Formats: sequence, C-alpha cells, structure tokens
Amino acid sequence: MPVIPRTQDEVARIAKITAPTTDFSQAERFEANPGGAATGRAMTTADAFSQPSANMSFERELEFKVGNGLFKKLWVSSPSSTLASDGLGPLYNARSCQRCHLKDGRGHPPESPADAAVSMIVRLSVLAGEDARTKEIAEYIATAPEPTYGGQIQDFGIAGHPAEARLAITYEEREVELAGGEVVSLRKPALALENLGYGPLHPEVMTSLRVAPQMIGLGLLDAIPAADILANADPEDADGDGISGRANIVWSEVHDRPMLGRFGVKAGAPSVWEQSAGAFHGDIGISTPLHPTGFGDCTVAQPACRAAPNGNTPDHDDAEIGRLGLELVSFYSSNLAVPARRDYEDPQVLRGKQMFYETGCTSCHRPKFVTHRLDGQPEQSFQLIWPYTDLLLHDMGEGLADNRPEARATGREWRTPPLWGIGLTQQVSGHSYFLHDGRARSLMEAILWHGGEAQAARDRVVEMPKPDRDALIRFLESL
Repeated sequence: MPVIPRTQDEVARIAKITAPTTDFSQAERFEANPGGAATGRAMTTADAFSQPSANMSFERELEFKVGNGLFKKLWVSSPSSTLASDGLGPLYNARSCQRCHLKDGRGHPPESPADAAVSMIVRLSVLAGEDARTKEIAEYIATAPEPTYGGQIQDFGIAGHPAEARLAITYEEREVELAGGEVVSLRKPALALENLGYGPLHPEVMTSLRVAPQMIGLGLLDAIPAADILANADPEDADGDGISGRANIVWSEVHDRPMLGRFGVKAGAPSVWEQSAGAFHGDIGISTPLHPTGFGDCTVAQPACRAAPNGNTPDHDDAEIGRLGLELVSFYSSNLAVPARRDYEDPQVLRGKQMFYETGCTSCHRPKFVTHRLDGQPEQSFQLIWPYTDLLLHDMGEGLADNRPEARATGREWRTPPLWGIGLTQQVSGHSYFLHDGRARSLMEAILWHGGEAQAARDRVVEMPKPDRDALIRFLESL
C-alpha cells in the first residue's frame, strides 16, 4: 500500500505519545485500546481473537468473512470433484489453517504420547554454502532444506503416502526457587522423530520445535514503519544496558530484495502475505503463485509424492489457491482485531505495570508504536498501538536455544513476541502454554526461561517480593 509521509509535526507528536511512561498511579490515555481504532470488543468467550478490525467498513467486512471461510476450508486430496478444495499434501501437517490456529489462537504441544501434534511442527535445515543472499545481506547464515524431508516434518500423508515421521516429545523437569520460598517447576522438551517414512535424516540436520502463534494484530505489526523498528536496534550494545536487539533481514520472494523480517518466531518472514503463502506450502501442501509446485514440501528423494496428482488449475493462477484467494486469507489474517484491555485501571495491575517497566522488560517488549499512514488500508492507518514488542532479535540464552539459524538469526536468537492478548490464552485456546515450543505452562514459567540478554530482568523477577510478582503476572493477564 502507498505510504503517506509523516509531517514534522506528526513526528514530534508520535515521539511524545510513544515515550515510556513514568506515572503508574493511573492508566495512560488510550491504553484501553491496544489496537487503536481497530481494537475489538472485550469478550468472555473463545471467539475473543476472531473479531474483525472494529474500524472496518461493511464492504470490507464481507471480504474478511470470505477470507475467514478460506482460512477454515478443509482441503482434500486430488483428484476430487470439489475442484476449489483439492490439492491437499500429499504430505501435510493440517488440512486447514484453522486446524493449527484454532479460534485464531495459540497452538500447543501434544498433551500425551497418544496425542497427535496438530498445531506443532518441526522445522528442518542444514547449513549451506555461500549464495546470492549471503552476498546481499550482511551476517546472513545460509541454510538449505534437509535433503530428504525438506523444510519441515509433515506428520500426515494422503492415502498411499506415508507420513514423514511421528513427533515424540518428552520433558526433563527442574525446580527454581523464588524469593519467599515459592518453587516453580520448569520443563525442557526433548524431541524424537519416530517412524521415519523416507529413510534417515541428514547427520547434521538442525531441528526446531514450533507451536502455532496467535493471529491477532498482524496487519498492525506489518504497518509499523521499518525505521521505527530499526531505531531500537543496538547490535553492539552501544548504550551498555546489556540489550543488543538486531534486525533480521530476510529475502522477499515477492519483491526480490532484502527486507526487514517481522513474522515468525525468528522474524523470518517480511509480510503477512509471504508468511501466509509459506504456511499453505509447508503446513498444508497447497500451492500458491509464490510456491507453485503442487507437491508442497516434497523433495527429490520423495518421487512418488512429487508425481502424485495435484490441484493446480488455470482458474487459480496455475496453483491450488490463486492470488485472489491468498490475498483474501492475508486480508483476514491482517484484520483479526486485538481485544480491548481488561482491568487496566486496577491498582494491582498498575503496580504490575510498574514492575514490568522497572524490571527492564520494556527494553525488548516495547509498549507503543504508531503505524504508517496508509492509502487504501484504513484499518491499520496511523494507529497508536500497544503490542509490547520491538520485533527485533535477541539472544535468549542457551536454555531456549534451538541451535538452528534462520536468515540472520542465530540458534540462540528469537524475535520478541508481541504480548497483546496473552492474558486471554486460556479463554481462547483452552490452555496456558507459552514460548515458541509451548514448554512453559504458565506466564511465570515463561519468564523464568528468559536468559541471555534477558537474564538480568529474569533474575529481578526471581528476587521480587511475592506481592510484586503477583502484580506483574496480573498485569500480563490484563494485556
């Protein structure tokens, strides 16, 4: 969308309104609406993440609903009498977007050894030599898909095509004692890939467990000016605060050039559109104009998969979902409203907010931004938003490391996740599992896994009096 440049007056106003507060005696102005004018209603049902942007016109809401239909669509294998829905797999993780992002919320790891791993995937890669990207992008770490299994494990297959593997996850528990005698147990996952369907993995394969993230506010994150995100980067820690956020610079297949990464747990995708196309390709095995091969993530080591019938058709731009369908899904994903805050004026919540700021959490979880002025995209245009993220990469320590790089992100670096809506996870998704692989079973466990650049802030939480820790959690639950 065309961007309308900011005036000098607007730049000054934005700097003033996004400056961190120092007054915790009362809520800030506009704090109740974390998504600006697009903020959705506060709801007490599991549909809290499934509302359209509140400032959307009736006509555009119709597009949102069509996109929702495509998001929920159950794909079937080819050939099929339902030509608009065939092309599944042949290898896949889920039959629809909604199966992973149930109610547009957060995924979870398997609940038991017998539970399928829907809403959790395993990314795969191996190190590669220099290529055009390493020459174009400084500090780019070249990787390639695993030669036999591709970019991720697909744990389902259509009839006649064995699944690639079964995910088996076990946990090692350890206890952490907090000030005042409270004890919290942390669990660390260990992954095993059982029943490999196509032979052994590469001996130097790198793996990363991922659960599906919540879907709210994506269009607003896409609308934050890149310059505002880059202004918070401090790769050499020039200010000496121990925080050295770095931008992930990734290659955009759409624009054929390097761009700022914003989406995914390591900021590996530059836009909602490319993230959506990648999910269709890798998770469901559905081709798009960006990934036009009808066999999804299948490799040359899986010839039967590559030779299987597919649903590519001229009616869908020689893909299984065409440009219009992908744009509608992206529009839907970009306009899932961030719900209004709850209890933001409560004294305990305000105390917890003060703890959040004074502990140093806002060094990475930046509270506020103002989005671009966008011509033709009114829902996200010039909104004061409260995502609590800087969208930058941070070294989170060895405890959280997956040791798998992605573009410029190292195996210890992760994008700061947005915190808006985090307090509604149980209500929407029916669980309270957090972090990239769902290992944390509570917000406190998630905090205690912070290491690396966040170690000092984590230690301050450990040392807090229990009433202050309780207030901190209450603040997070209000987001």
